[in-house]
Amino acid sequence: MQVRIREIIIIPKCLIPKICIMKVDVHAVNFTVDRKLVDFIQERMDKLEKFYDRVVSADVFLKVERTSDKENKIAEIKINVPGDDFLVKKQCKSFEEAVELTAESLERLLVKRKEKIRAHI
Repeated sequence: MQVRIREIIIIPKCLIPKICIMKVDVHAVNFTVDRKLVDFIQERMDKLEKFYDRVVSADVFLKVERTSDKENKIAEIKINVPGDDFLVKKQCKSFEEAVELTAESLERLLVKRKEKIRAHI
């Protein structure tokens, strides 16, 4: 007679690596974007999931304004979460700086949303 022993191992959710990566679409208006910038944007958007884990997708629009001003790079990021969309737009000297400032603003918005949802539960 054989006896089978089953082991059930419970792993805390925080130790399981996240398989789902937020879908990020980068749209460059009137210019071509290089791979390095796209990787930077993807990495920065993935960090937003630390603040709110229900982010569905992000649309990033990069534009160059045709002016003599040095701050002519515009980053506009739209984040889709269940029941809401957040849109933040920043204008800076470089796309990296604009994306960074936009992401910081989105972090604050996502934290506020998370606190608001927790308050209603």
